[in-house]
Amino acid sequence: MSELNRLPREEAQQRLYSCFASRKWAAHVADGRPYASPEALLDAAEQAWSELEPADWAQALAGHPRIGERGGSSAVASEQEQSGVRTAPAAMLDQLAAENRLYEDRFGHVFLIAAAGKSADEILDALRERMGNDPVTESRVAAAEHRKIARLRLEALAQE
Repeated sequence: MSELNRLPREEAQQRLYSCFASRKWAAHVADGRPYASPEALLDAAEQAWSELEPADWAQALAGHPRIGERGGSSAVASEQEQSGVRTAPAAMLDQLAAENRLYEDRFGHVFLIAAAGKSADEILDALRERMGNDPVTESRVAAAEHRKIARLRLEALAQE
C-alpha cells in the first residue's frame, strides 16, 4: 500500500492499469492517493468503476487474453490466474478455443471469468452455461467477473 501511495502519478497509473486495463479508471484511482488501507483502495476502485462508460469497459475487456492464451495488459497475472488451464490436455484447450470463438461471435468480446483456482473443465462449463445468457445479462456477468479479477490484482498490489 505504501509503495503505491509513493509512486509518481504515471507509474501508479501503469500499475493500476495492469489490474484493470482502462486508462480512465487507472487515472481516477491513482489520483485518489494516498490510501489509508487496502479497503480504501478497493472503495475507490468501486467508485471509479461506477463512473465508467461502455467504451471504457470495452477498453478494459480488450486488455484480457482469451482463456488458454497468453498476453494482455497483465500477462504475468493472467498466466498465474489461468494456471488450471495451462495443465489441461490439448483436446480441452482446443474445446476452450472453439467455445471462446463462439462466445466472442455472440457477445462481441472475450469471455471473462475469475479463473484463479478453477480447472479447465470448470471454466469450460461456465463458458457454455453463460452462452445461454442474453447480451444484457451477459454484460452484467462479464463486468462482475472483471471486477473480481481486478479486485484480486488490486489486493496483491496493496500487499506490495
